[in-house]
Amino acid sequence: MKILVTGGAGFIGSNYIRYRLKTHPESKVVNLDALTYAGNPDNVRELETDPRYSFVRGDIADYPFIMELFAKEHFDAVVNFAAESHVDRSIADPGIFIRTNVAGTQTLLEAARQTGVKRFVQVSTDEVYGSLGPEGFFTEETPLAPNSPYSASKAGADLLVRAYCETFGLNASITRCSNNYGPYQFPEKLIPLMISNALRDEPVPVYGDGLNIRDWLHVEDHCAAVDLVLERGAAGEAYNIGGSNEHRNIHIVRTVLRMLGKPESLIRYVPDRLGHDRRYAIDAAKINRELGWKPSYAFDEGIAMTIRWYLEHGEWLENIRRRHTGGDAK
Repeated sequence: MKILVTGGAGFIGSNYIRYRLKTHPESKVVNLDALTYAGNPDNVRELETDPRYSFVRGDIADYPFIMELFAKEHFDAVVNFAAESHVDRSIADPGIFIRTNVAGTQTLLEAARQTGVKRFVQVSTDEVYGSLGPEGFFTEETPLAPNSPYSASKAGADLLVRAYCETFGLNASITRCSNNYGPYQFPEKLIPLMISNALRDEPVPVYGDGLNIRDWLHVEDHCAAVDLVLERGAAGEAYNIGGSNEHRNIHIVRTVLRMLGKPESLIRYVPDRLGHDRRYAIDAAKINRELGWKPSYAFDEGIAMTIRWYLEHGEWLENIRRRHTGGDAK
């Protein structure tokens, strides 16, 4: 199978490419990435000598370029990770999120339709569902109620995927995951930002009261779920992917500081994000029941592995710090 993975130089996309090539040695993967600030060639550097892997730099919203690429490569499947994904940036500049996440997804869908791509997986987010109260879980039947420009753009992309299934018969599925963590994550997100700042004894910023709750999913568990959906997911269906690891943001921060041997005096509470959703929690019963997926990493194990990875890859982290400044996480 020849697969186009978009956003494959980013955090989740690069991890997925490694997972796919490891578990499906017969596969070929073309990695399409625009190499914006979060796309890092270092994330996939060791794959450059693998004859099953190739890299193409380009923009998913560039219609002529995408149509030429699809016509040339004859992809069997597309897995679309490419997205602007940081909520803070969407509040500062919503337009780029609409261009990439909505128009870019539609461009990919149209190219897939016109060139006979057999399978399309849209990688989305639990944020399209909005915010939960203290109880309950998001299911695939939960109405979409996005609260940020980022989540609204992802919801719009999800609806386009549904429309291409219903109108044109495209064989496409949607995955909606909870907060990912693990290797190669850009340090504007909560966990790598806390690690990066703490290692330099710099303040670690926490929005509001720090009591916002997220469900944490190790990136390798997410990759395994996406791959199952690619192989066996039903056309027109959405699948929630959650780690069953609900924690308050302040707990995550304290855990990272404790594991690094750093004092909690580094914590700095900052004004809350506009429209900050209070709680996300995923019901992943459908993908477990229909495809047999369940997470393999407990949070305590996964976070220890993640911290160890960043400690062992200080040069990777420092290279990013030199090029960029961080923010806080969703």
